[in-house]
This record gives sequence, C-alpha cells and structure tokens, in this order.
Amino acid sequence: MLKNIKYFAEQSWLLIVASFVFGLLLAVTNYAWGPIIIQNEIEKFNRLARDLLTEAASFETVAEGVEVDIGRGKKIKTDIKKGASAEGECVGWAFICEGSGFADKIKLVLTVDAAFEKLAGFGVLASNETPGFGDKIKNDYYRNQFVGAPAAQLVLSKTGDDKKIDNEIVAITGATVSSEAVVKILNNYIKQIKTHLQTKGLLNNGE
Repeated sequence: MLKNIKYFAEQSWLLIVASFVFGLLLAVTNYAWGPIIIQNEIEKFNRLARDLLTEAASFETVAEGVEVDIGRGKKIKTDIKKGASAEGECVGWAFICEGSGFADKIKLVLTVDAAFEKLAGFGVLASNETPGFGDKIKNDYYRNQFVGAPAAQLVLSKTGDDKKIDNEIVAITGATVSSEAVVKILNNYIKQIKTHLQTKGLLNNGE
C-alpha cells in the first residue's frame, strides 16, 4: 500500500513539474511571438483594406473597442477605421469582423463606402476552413458578390445568379456552412457598426 502511494506521489510530482515547464515554455513563446503575430495582422489588415478601398490613401482609427454582439451573449470588440483620400476626404470605412466558421474562427476585413450604404468588399484576415471547400470564401468569384451589395441584411441562397449584385449571396457549392458563416458574421457587424457611426455623428459628414 505504502509502495503504491510512494509511486503515485513520484508520478504526480513528475506530472506537476512537466506541466509547469510546458506552461512556462508556452508563456515564453507567446511573449516572444505575440507582438510579431499582432504586427503581421496589422500589416495584413492594412493591405486588405487598401486593396478593397482603392481610393484610400490612409486609414485613421475613429473608434476603438466598439462592442459587437455576435449572439449567445458573446460580445467582441473591434476598431473602426476611416479611409481617407490624399485630400483628406472620407472614402469609406474598414473594420475587422469575426465569428465561427465550419472548422474554426473566421476573421474578415470588411470595407464599406463613405455613406455606409454599399459594401466595398471583404478580405479574409484569418481562416482555417477546409481546403478545396470552405477556404473558397477567399476566392474572387465568391467575394465579388459582396462588392457593391447593400450595407444591409444579407441573405444566403443555394441557387441564383452570382453575378447579380444585391443582398442575395449565392453559396459556394460544397461549402454552404462556410458561406453561411461569412454572411452571418457580416450581418452581425454591418447593422451594429452603422448604428455606432450614426450615434457618434460620423456618417453625417464623413469627418
């Protein structure tokens, strides 16, 4: 009996030490790579936002930590950036949207025109959707459906004309869940971000 207790104590001690070392290594790794990961995301955001809002010469953060209710009592904070032309005129808005996909979390960069009436398009900031299926949300033939679409409630359809620009988005064949996830994520953000900008008076004159 005592032998068993001694063996259990020895094994438990080894497990505790191993867990501590693993936790320490993980913390050190996060500390070392954390800033690099954040900087890479910022650079990718800027690149995607510039590609989508081609008239924007610069982006300025006009609202930080805006809470967006994504359902089930969960709220996510995002920053809203104003895209400005070389002359300083507001040409649109850009912000990160995120939510659950088929495989993992999806993070998108959404851009909207200055009046917040039409979408300028979205880019995929981060996604682990299934290769050959869900990851087709990155493809132009799917993303192009959103360019010029109304900045209002979007509806997903399994069939339809994917060349027609309206609030009806045609799902990717074989990736309905991922297609629906994108539409749901954008719907969660569009209305709430627009309401925030209106409340702050930022849509009255784009300044």
